Amino acid sequence: MTILPPKKAFVLAAGLGERMRPLTNECPKPLLTVGGKTMLDRVLDELAEVGVSEAVVNTFYLASMIEDHLSIRKFPKIVISRETELLDTGGGVNRMIDFFDDTPFYVLNADVVWTNGKKPTLTALADAWDSSKMDLLLLLYPLEKIQSYTGSGDYYLEERSDYPVFAKNKGKTANYVFAGPRIVHPRLFTGAPAGAFSFLELFHKAEQKRRLRGLRHDGKWHHISTPEAFIKVNQSYNSN
Repeated sequence: MTILPPKKAFVLAAGLGERMRPLTNECPKPLLTVGGKTMLDRVLDELAEVGVSEAVVNTFYLASMIEDHLSIRKFPKIVISRETELLDTGGGVNRMIDFFDDTPFYVLNADVVWTNGKKPTLTALADAWDSSKMDLLLLLYPLEKIQSYTGSGDYYLEERSDYPVFAKNKGKTANYVFAGPRIVHPRLFTGAPAGAFSFLELFHKAEQKRRLRGLRHDGKWHHISTPEAFIKVNQSYNSN
């Protein structure tokens, strides 16, 4: 039986950060600082807090900057997966899937900023995980609570349900956004294509099999996709 919380994680840090330019012209987005700490270190610190011992970090854009930054970290132990071509979110994880054997693991975006709710967010995910029922568990955040967000959301979730449905595919109006943190079982990657592909394909696969669940985030969450949003989030942290 798998003992949770997971002891391994994958952190997505290979993206180009194009929407954040000019801030990312000479600095990869995960190394931008929010409240005196890089977004990448915030994610890794959260993993360390819940006992994750090893984390794969994939790199591509300005890879040496990220790798040099991580070289001084003591915990969790960092395993670098440097991509010679962008493999997208699904392909990047799939490249290292054997590292996780047959045990569930965290997947986190290196550019997401959140605060914990009643308990550490990653602990809450682990507590909600059930390998007998799930291949994928997503952290979801209420669309109505997001500031400076112009998107239409991702998932529709009924009030007393933990079965999210991808809104665009079901003719629904989304009321939640996918917040980034998730737990995934390696079996979800069975049959996945070689090379680049989006993790969203696996979201749909899990949903179709009724093995996708969602956990509502009870802390705060910040959507940082533009320089303007980055400035606002920093102002929020600096005023606390």
